[in-house]
Amino acid sequence: MVENRPWLTLLAHVVLTFGVALVAFPVWIALVASTHEPSTFLSGVVPLWFGDNAYDSYATMLSAGISTSGAPPVSGMLFNSMVMAILIAVGKIAISLTSAFAIVYFRFPFRQAAFWMIFITLMLPVEVRILPTFEVVAGLGLLNSYAGLTIPLIASATATFLFRQVFLTIPDELTEAARIDGAGPLKFFKDILIPLSRTNIAALFVILFIYGWNQYLWPLLITTDDGSYTIVAGIKRMAEVAEADPQWNFIMATAVMAMLPPVLVVLLMQRLFVKGLVETEK
Repeated sequence: MVENRPWLTLLAHVVLTFGVALVAFPVWIALVASTHEPSTFLSGVVPLWFGDNAYDSYATMLSAGISTSGAPPVSGMLFNSMVMAILIAVGKIAISLTSAFAIVYFRFPFRQAAFWMIFITLMLPVEVRILPTFEVVAGLGLLNSYAGLTIPLIASATATFLFRQVFLTIPDELTEAARIDGAGPLKFFKDILIPLSRTNIAALFVILFIYGWNQYLWPLLITTDDGSYTIVAGIKRMAEVAEADPQWNFIMATAVMAMLPPVLVVLLMQRLFVKGLVETEK
């Protein structure tokens, strides 16, 4: 028998409401700060309600940027971040799908050793190998380019492991049936494996898109031209102004606009994202 404890339900709702408020409070502060004059924050008092400067803050950042901070218009930085995030997500998924397909369905020497070599690269993120990676990218002339922003970040051992586990759950009878029907490896991969992995691909795309969008250290290191800045690196450059006070209303307006694309991606792909995570757990 399930006991009815209203006080326990009330306590759970209070705790959850407090948690949501705690997470949402910095977002609220950023949104409010973007609507005030720059001088409002120099006094050290943070307002908790909207001001009258919202249109000027967002219009200035979208169209002109801040010349004193070396910050270009946000529209260009948003475009660079969008291209970078999409290329990283699509590239990681494509490479991981094909590598997992080769490891699971092809028989070649040292197949398991190849998989574990891929998996061990989890211990070598870009932050660990950033100096040699920068030297290679600079030597190839890829600074201030989309190729330089994305290629060093495309490989993904986590996605390879996920797709390998998904492919291992597919019955051998399906593989035999495809072979009997005359389907070659590429046709089997394209017509059977990819459709069966659709929800997993969607879940990974959301995660990897946000991963690419939030990249900070690598874009900050290899972009020196303001036309190549990404939005996250641009916010950092705006906050560190030499011999001047940061214009927090513009910085917060940029931060608010930087949050919108990842939120939209999560909302648009929420159903497939949740379904993909649930199926992955199975």
